[in-house]
Amino acid sequence: MPDRSNSFGTTDVLLLLMATIWGVNYSVVKYAGHAFGDLAFTWMRVLFATIVLLVAVLLQRKALPRRSDVLRLLALGVIGNGLYQLLFVFGVGRTRVGSAALILAAAPAFIALLGVARGTDHVSRRGWSGIVLSITGVGVVMLGSTTGGAVQGASMLGVLLVFIGVVCWSFYTVGLQSLTHRVDAVQLSALTMVGGMIPLAFASPQAISSILSAHVSQLAWWCVFYSSVISMGIAYLFWYRGIRVLGPTRTSVYGNLQPIVAILTGWVALGEVPTIWQMAGTVAIIGGIFLTRR
Repeated sequence: MPDRSNSFGTTDVLLLLMATIWGVNYSVVKYAGHAFGDLAFTWMRVLFATIVLLVAVLLQRKALPRRSDVLRLLALGVIGNGLYQLLFVFGVGRTRVGSAALILAAAPAFIALLGVARGTDHVSRRGWSGIVLSITGVGVVMLGSTTGGAVQGASMLGVLLVFIGVVCWSFYTVGLQSLTHRVDAVQLSALTMVGGMIPLAFASPQAISSILSAHVSQLAWWCVFYSSVISMGIAYLFWYRGIRVLGPTRTSVYGNLQPIVAILTGWVALGEVPTIWQMAGTVAIIGGIFLTRR
């Protein structure tokens, strides 16, 4: 049972660390994607995370889920860790990291819409207000990406890719809901990550060729390690611990910190000064998330 107390403990500290890791990861992804090429970097990122999680599964020595659940997790992984990761990396590389983080922060609104469409969720008037506010915030961020001339034209492509990625992530999350109650969290994460490697396997020859021919710095390789092992491996385990100990509602609140960390990191590391559009989008999206989750 989730912990209903209001005390601040180890799990809260780990979730704060998780939100920081994921917020910083936007700048890491942009830097490494430019260094290796988006396709090669995505391939390495998912491959390394898959290896780490499979090792964790072996160390657990638990029985695997039934065959039907394994096949379903693999199929969902194609969407959530294959297509989504490609769209995420290609999108972040073509827009401001803060804009990408804000669009992804609106995912709960789209997940709620899918839940209503499937008949599995009920949304109150307050919730509908939050959904509308979050989607409006996404529109503001996307509108801001069209201003500023030809250079910002690439940013519009980036936010569109990130937006499509949010749709993929929303379908993936909703599809996992019933499985999270009967499949171990580490096994679930590992199997969906293996599913993510299925579409990326077709790109393996090109990705390997790009890696072998790339002349990159040691920092770029550390970025690969950070974005795969730390962001997709360790931080996910913090997330699942939060869901188990605190419950999904209290855990999801920590996700609100990601856009703030991403905008600040992009400002310091990449020189991406926050825009008025991002500030307006932040207010709308975070306000919408608050209303939706309540």
